[in-house]
Amino acid sequence: MSELGHVAFYVRDLQDSLRFYTQAVGLELRGHIFGGRGALLSGGRTHHELLLIQVGDHPGPLQGRRNGLYHIGWKVGDELDELKRVYQRVTEAGYTIDGLSDHTISQSIYLKDPDGNEVELYVDNPTVEWRSDSSWMNEPVKPLNLKR
Repeated sequence: MSELGHVAFYVRDLQDSLRFYTQAVGLELRGHIFGGRGALLSGGRTHHELLLIQVGDHPGPLQGRRNGLYHIGWKVGDELDELKRVYQRVTEAGYTIDGLSDHTISQSIYLKDPDGNEVELYVDNPTVEWRSDSSWMNEPVKPLNLKR
């Protein structure tokens, strides 16, 4: 069995990125490495799911469609009410929401971290049995309204 262990990002400003990934995504700072230039963050599944390494003001990722990383997704709960609470937390913290999508199998919030990396915060739809039914793959992406 394989599973995603962690993702590592080079970042311009470690403190800005730490604020984003703790406030918006809800990860916990586990500790610093590399003489304080790196930080390990976790959602509780393992010692770290995200490594941030400050490299200063080097050019960041290209915007829009490009080769390379498209986005990283963080599951933030098990039901839509939890995603609504995350939406409220993210907007109250002042982060810009780039998109809200209902993918049938999951519902998602999209935003960018301080370095322009796209981040998806999502919950799976518990009514979709993806292990035995693949019909959801043919469904269009629909708009999602979390303000209700």
